[in-house]
Amino acid sequence: QVQLVQSGGGLVQAGGSLRLSCAASGLKVSKYVMGWFRQSRGKEREFVAVIGWSGGTILYSASAKGRFTVSRDNAKNTVFLQMNSLKPEDTAVYYCACAAGLYVSDYGSAREYDYWGQGTQVTVSS
Repeated sequence: QVQLVQSGGGLVQAGGSLRLSCAASGLKVSKYVMGWFRQSRGKEREFVAVIGWSGGTILYSASAKGRFTVSRDNAKNTVFLQMNSLKPEDTAVYYCACAAGLYVSDYGSAREYDYWGQGTQVTVSS
């Protein structure tokens, strides 16, 4: 049974940092495309970052680039999202996801991902 268990969310002030974790079971994060998405109130789920199975493909949304860093620890079978210089507009529920297919045509599309974490709330106060 594939499961993605998230942790690390919380409440921080603008300019602060948080580190989100996504621990996988039933699959090896080193063998799959792993993405991060977020969804705020009244908005569609949006792409944040992705890391390919080889680690050679790492992409960020325009908002995340320069502030967020996606990484993985294969020994712990866990993917991370380090978020720095947080802004109030970063407030959202953050989800990690796994694309089970051998080929991903659009890393930024939620439809490409087959397994999802439970989500974790990130709230940034001003």
